[in-house]
Amino acid sequence: MKSLNSRSTRRKAVALAVAVAAGTAMLSGCSSSDAGTADGKVNLVVAPVLPGATADALTALADRVKQFEKQNPDINVKAIEYQWTGTTFAAELAGGTLPDVFNVPFTDSKTLANKGQLADITADFKKTASADKWNKAVLDVATGDDGKIYGIPWGPYAMALSYNRELFTKAGLDPDKPPTTLDEIEAAATTISQKLPGVAGYMQMTNGNNGGWELTTNTYALGGRMEKVASDGKVTVTADNAQTKQALQWLHKLRWDDNVMGSNFLWDWSGINQGFASGKIAMYMSGSDVIGSLMQANGFDQSKYGVTTFPVDSSNAKAGILSGGNVDVVNVKDTPEQIAAAVKWIDFYRTQPTEDKAAAIKNAKTLKAGNQAVNAPTLPVFDKATWEQNQGWVKPYANIPAGNIKPFTDGIWDQKIVPEPSRHTQDLYGALDSVVQAVLTDRNADVDSLLKGVNTKIQALIDADQK
Repeated sequence: MKSLNSRSTRRKAVALAVAVAAGTAMLSGCSSSDAGTADGKVNLVVAPVLPGATADALTALADRVKQFEKQNPDINVKAIEYQWTGTTFAAELAGGTLPDVFNVPFTDSKTLANKGQLADITADFKKTASADKWNKAVLDVATGDDGKIYGIPWGPYAMALSYNRELFTKAGLDPDKPPTTLDEIEAAATTISQKLPGVAGYMQMTNGNNGGWELTTNTYALGGRMEKVASDGKVTVTADNAQTKQALQWLHKLRWDDNVMGSNFLWDWSGINQGFASGKIAMYMSGSDVIGSLMQANGFDQSKYGVTTFPVDSSNAKAGILSGGNVDVVNVKDTPEQIAAAVKWIDFYRTQPTEDKAAAIKNAKTLKAGNQAVNAPTLPVFDKATWEQNQGWVKPYANIPAGNIKPFTDGIWDQKIVPEPSRHTQDLYGALDSVVQAVLTDRNADVDSLLKGVNTKIQALIDADQK
């Protein structure tokens, strides 16, 4: 799952952007106990925004609720603020206080589904107009081991390489030809650091669980994995794999031999975004959709933004790119009528702005009016033809130059998508933070010992769950 502290800012930014863009309504209130069937209508409690949503987001939300209820006069929708956390979920489920519709991160949806803690929405999902268009790699995160569908993904991202086009130009590099290999990242970072004193040519996050998140991306890109799942479901932590060591050696070289990573080695998600936006960092690993937050939270000029796919080892068949996102799911205690209504709501609110022209245009207009990213590059939820159609619809309102994001939008279709580790994800990331920090601050850090320590620590947590 995504960090509840380190990337909570990111999750909130994404949630608010979607709320304003896709629009829905926000009322106080809470549980699914408020929902049911009465007077011939189905009552539905939905949770599309996080606590603390802005007034504009709530207004847009209210507007979308009215639209939905007009289209579905047999359904009453009550929208609330809610944030899912793994530590409180079981108690909320047992106590009957969960909304009918809520969202969970990619990393948790399959586990919850396999435990029987989410409603099976397969039959109703198949009735949606887009059921056969889904990118199978994306839909898989909401598919249980039994092959049934337990949620509808939204807002997926793939890890990418963000870069400042203006700094590339100042350093004599071609911003239309960003690095395509780790060696090319190193070469570009070296040029930038030499020609632009005070600018870190390349940097990764190291703090707030983000260092482990990005190190895992490095590992995946080289063909490694942080865990091994046996046929019986038993999970073994493998943080000390050869590819993780190779990734750390690469970072060590950038830091100690090339000296291209600046002087600050404690970066969390919001901090590194600010560092990038202020021109202190020329390239960094990021989620492909980060431009939305850079514009809203950091006032970054999107014309300077460039993004491309993060390089993967083409010689390794297992090499891929880490992905994440959210899944809207339905309360397992809901009635069949509520489940059907819930799927209609999720499809209306999350999916239709992607595959329905009118919804896509309304969404784009709302985003542009709020100076939010209209065409931020994300991991496509549907096939390429549907994605291209959507891009054509929103093109008149797009506020990120298409050429700036072309390296990513061209390349993402050829990359293997790999989900985050499935067990104690944030504990693993937190443990790996200290490893990345050690490599960047101690030239003689004992990587083998540090990674074995991570294995031991996280394996103990997993074993306790598996007993």
